[in-house]
Amino acid sequence: MIQNYAKPRGRPRSFDERQALEKATKVFRSKGYDGVTVDDLVAGMGVGRPSLYAVFGDKRTIFLRVLRAYTEAKGALAAKALFSPQALRDSLAGFLRHIVETATEEGSTPGCLLVCVAPLVNDAEVRQFLQDVAAVTMALVERRFCDAISAGEIPSDFPVAARASQVMDLARGLTMRAQMGTPRKTLLKDAEEAAELVLLPRRGNAVPES
Repeated sequence: MIQNYAKPRGRPRSFDERQALEKATKVFRSKGYDGVTVDDLVAGMGVGRPSLYAVFGDKRTIFLRVLRAYTEAKGALAAKALFSPQALRDSLAGFLRHIVETATEEGSTPGCLLVCVAPLVNDAEVRQFLQDVAAVTMALVERRFCDAISAGEIPSDFPVAARASQVMDLARGLTMRAQMGTPRKTLLKDAEEAAELVLLPRRGNAVPES
């Protein structure tokens, strides 16, 4: 008996879209946004020029997609480290270690797409995206401190907002040092010590933190 099968429309894709975006991430981390050309993306992503435009769009669109995918993947791991069921000090150390590991991951240019590349892009949507990510991350760190207050790990007058800002600054500093070539081993050690510093009690007569 002869059966009629519908023929697939067009040629099947010869690439994985997610993997192509991961490759694009490495291209942008390596050359920065302004330094990347469409030819760089074609070569780096392993996608033909017609497919690149048809599936991903132009360079700006690709960068925005890469930025969102990168943030979603790295952000989920950072939140997991921050809210792991362990002592606050260990959670903070785990969060900062994750930052270091991301900034020094093998096969990628040292640094971070969000800290070392995206802030240099002159684009309103990119700037707003970075502000939103920073606000969400800040809120997560503050929530972790509030959870620790509820659990009795830190006093109720702990300066949550100020110390959360300190954690954010430490994370950015570790990332920038990675970009400048500081060894991973050194940064991981510093991440552990940074977690201790964040939890130091206020000095009795010190000027209140704002």
